[in-house]
Amino acid sequence: MKKNRETNEEKKTTRLSDAELKKKTRILAIGDIHGDKGLVKKLAEKAKKENVDIIILAGDITFADISTKDLIGPFARAKKPVLLIPGNHESPSTIHFLYEMYKPYVKNINGNAFKKGNLGIFGSGGADIGINFIPDSEIFEMLNKGHEYVKNAEKQIMVTHMHQSGSKAEKFGFKGSKAITKAIYKFQPDILITSHIHEASGLEENFGKTKVINVSRKEKIFEI
Repeated sequence: MKKNRETNEEKKTTRLSDAELKKKTRILAIGDIHGDKGLVKKLAEKAKKENVDIIILAGDITFADISTKDLIGPFARAKKPVLLIPGNHESPSTIHFLYEMYKPYVKNINGNAFKKGNLGIFGSGGADIGINFIPDSEIFEMLNKGHEYVKNAEKQIMVTHMHQSGSKAEKFGFKGSKAITKAIYKFQPDILITSHIHEASGLEENFGKTKVINVSRKEKIFEI
């Protein structure tokens, strides 16, 4: 009888775990902070108020790599996972420094990934201009490397600093990345988070099976 009770309890625990895996994750995504400490403070407070589970910073956290002071601390103190990639205004070494300083709350997903339950988030920073100049071929390699860690995740988010080639954001005069377009069609993430083009802040479009959200200077809270 005791053994049966334990078996039933184990089944109950399994059911609860499955329910947790299916629970939606609430995310706040933003890009192009460019050293704006006031914006960081405001967004960290909003993340707590809105009960956000994960914060995504899609590059250009600094302005020309000048200073990182008070740009990650307010997010980290909210004790939420903070996922980073470099933009074209900071080097990968700066992002690694921020990861080392604020771990375990901060995760560098540049060529890497983060998993939470059935959700996988992977990314690549850089652009074809600026401090962190990176060729298109390397962007695809970084995304491919990160995706390997989450390829079996039921839900997937890809994070890049640049927009994809063929994006509506190109109407502002900046060509998108063919590597990111290639990655969209190969990996088919549910969502792509981009930034880089300030004029495209808030732009959303469907690209194949992927919903693309430009969060440059305009934060987006969503559930997946």
